[in-house]
Amino acid sequence: MNGPPTTDLAAMLPVAILTSGALVLLMSEVFLTSGRRGYQAGLTVATAAIAAIAAIAVPPAGWIFGGQAVVDAFSVFITVTVCGGLALTTLVGAPWLAERGAERGEFYALTLFAATGMSLLGSASDLLVAFIAIEVMSLSTYALAAWMRRGRKPAEAAFKYFLLGAFSSALFIYGSALVYGATGSTLFSAIPRGSGPLVVVGIGLVGAGLAFKVAAVPFHLWTPDVYEGAPTPVTAFMAAGVKTAAFAVLARVLVSVWGGAALASSFGGVVAVLAILTMLFGNLLALPQRSVKRMLAYSSIAHAGYLLVGVVAAGAAGARESAISSVLFYLAAYTATVIGAFAVVGALERRGAPGEEHEDSWDLSRLAGLAKRRPGLAFAMTIFMLSLAGVPPTAGFIGKLLVFKAAIGAQAYGLAIIGVLTSALGAYYYLRVVVYMYMRAPEGEEEATLSPSLTVALAASALAVVVLGIGPEPVAALARAASILTP
Repeated sequence: MNGPPTTDLAAMLPVAILTSGALVLLMSEVFLTSGRRGYQAGLTVATAAIAAIAAIAVPPAGWIFGGQAVVDAFSVFITVTVCGGLALTTLVGAPWLAERGAERGEFYALTLFAATGMSLLGSASDLLVAFIAIEVMSLSTYALAAWMRRGRKPAEAAFKYFLLGAFSSALFIYGSALVYGATGSTLFSAIPRGSGPLVVVGIGLVGAGLAFKVAAVPFHLWTPDVYEGAPTPVTAFMAAGVKTAAFAVLARVLVSVWGGAALASSFGGVVAVLAILTMLFGNLLALPQRSVKRMLAYSSIAHAGYLLVGVVAAGAAGARESAISSVLFYLAAYTATVIGAFAVVGALERRGAPGEEHEDSWDLSRLAGLAKRRPGLAFAMTIFMLSLAGVPPTAGFIGKLLVFKAAIGAQAYGLAIIGVLTSALGAYYYLRVVVYMYMRAPEGEEEATLSPSLTVALAASALAVVVLGIGPEPVAALARAASILTP
């Protein structure tokens, strides 16, 4: 029996590099003879960079493994975005873990395994391959959420994430089975051939499983508790990487669904309602939060709603490419912004003895007077908050502009209007953070710890947010090129 062609294996080079890096880190931890682990973060960043370069350098192979996966400009964009998020998260996480005596090779290996699943999700064109990629990503993030194992909140976060994640995976695989029963195939391209209640229910269950991963309402209930209880660098990685990968596969699935007239009419309105509920409830629930970490969690839900607006717009054939390119640009901008925001939160996080929890670790009071104590840190956080709010000239503004423009092009005027109004609502709680940093007196004398790697991560994130806001065209052009999905 012949194995897969060499071109198929070569197309999976970025996935192989990420997996190899994880295995090397695991083996190095086994044979470690000293307590020094500084090289592990550097190796993780190098692996992410090499995988991103490989994704760009290897020519797109199109369909591989009998059509179960596809390597095109879309998958390359997703892989590079995930690898960039992984590198930034590693730079943020290394000093955070070292200060708490929790730096281990297994942590970085898990992040690389998670990135492997995320990259594979961007290439999946088959429901079973997508399920395997989701499980690789999810199992890694379950373990990362429980990494600290100290106190009630980490255990609660990991337990909730695991239980609800397992439930969403069950929905996805059962829906895939129903789709197979209706179409005789698990390929995305076979979905439009299906008709009748069996395929409708199947796609509905698959969509529910993916809605959990992107934290769309009403599948969002896990998000605030998990984001708050997980280690802050892990929260940053989840907010950026999991959302990017999940929206990648969601876009591929729904573009296939839009290919069938009957299915498009059945699901177009459902996704639009999900987008409205997610934008509305995400912003409303973020308003009363004093915990910056929980506020960013609800903010993440709201941003999932804006991205769903782009996905809905992709249902219109004339606006499909502009809609998908807007989603890709938004994901790249959000990755840099949210990792930077969580990096500032991690730098200010109150530390206690093992097992001790500080209820005010992420309270707004931690940011009071930050402009006087750490003006550079306050300036960076201001950039990230303005970007999340969609204020020009930041990457977040351009991302929202492109998404709403695509919605208008698809004649989804109601979605665009609701998106603009909820963005104005979100500006309140983002700007409240800025007010605390610049207009409130400092509370206490504690100083934030800024290591060289954290400084590099903050500078890179802030620079990316500003550059994408002032000169978005190079990345926007790449997003447009990546928006043409392989047929």
